[in-house]
Amino acid sequence: MFKPLNIDKNDDRHSEKPKDVEKVRCLIIGSGPAGYTAAVYAARANLNPVMYEGLQPGGQLTTTTEVENYPGYPEGVTGPVMMEDFKKQAERFGTDVRWGMATKADFSDLPHKVWIDDKKIIEADAVIIATGATAKYLGIEDEKKYAGGGVSACATCDGFFYRGKDVAVVGGGDTACEEALYLSGLCRKVYMVVRRDVLRASRVMADRVKKTPNIEILWKHQTKGLLGEKNVVEGATLIKNKGEADEAEVKIKIDGFFLAIGHKPNSDIFRDYLESDTVGYLKTIPGTSKTNVPGVFACGDVQDAIYRQAVTAAGTGCMAAMDAERYISEKFH
Repeated sequence: MFKPLNIDKNDDRHSEKPKDVEKVRCLIIGSGPAGYTAAVYAARANLNPVMYEGLQPGGQLTTTTEVENYPGYPEGVTGPVMMEDFKKQAERFGTDVRWGMATKADFSDLPHKVWIDDKKIIEADAVIIATGATAKYLGIEDEKKYAGGGVSACATCDGFFYRGKDVAVVGGGDTACEEALYLSGLCRKVYMVVRRDVLRASRVMADRVKKTPNIEILWKHQTKGLLGEKNVVEGATLIKNKGEADEAEVKIKIDGFFLAIGHKPNSDIFRDYLESDTVGYLKTIPGTSKTNVPGVFACGDVQDAIYRQAVTAAGTGCMAAMDAERYISEKFH
């Protein structure tokens, strides 16, 4: 099992004494499929969970227009509607869902302490972290303009909508190669927009991409902007050999633009106490949601660098609530 990290309890970041302190049995940080599922199970187990939704209630799914791969929605559903359904179910069993953002944590001793909006402190017997991960974007304005209209950070989620069409994948690592290969089975043409003249991906993945007939790698290309009417992607403007003597502008016709340059797990405020990998994904004991700190559990994309799907996030949310219930039952009864 993991051991708690060495923490200086005299760290002055945790010496302040806010006036507003509340004690709860189970605190859930973050919403989305993992958080809401954890809330459903925790509430039904009489843990009286309190959930703080964070900056993006419903998580990444609220930026997805159509969800067709989640069981129970045979006609499909929009991400926001699906998350509202999850929330209603959590509230039905008594989850106290609140607006607010966790800004600091202290897991050095019991009860666990989490600051909300730098003002209120929640003391909890058990904490379930479901803060998710944020897809990395290029930072161009068109990514926002065409969000939901052709821009996506998940080929598995949205690739189905581009069957028989032309798409572009930005990135040169293993994730980009995986996305391109997945899309190649659905789309007519897949462009890989690669900033360098080599792929950062493993040799096996790079070789697979290069051998796939309908994948074309655009070496030393960078994205300048996207094109399209009514906020729907119809093409992209690229810069080839940027900064070199033969720099040139290139336009490609595409219907979908997929970002595959990585995700950043929303784990920064916990990393003084919880073990994580080099990227920041929280480590859990295999087969559980348990972190290295007893009574602190992680679920969803904040601890999943591989699958990042709503259905797998929900599954780990269930695990976290069950692990929390068992922990509380053994520790406090």
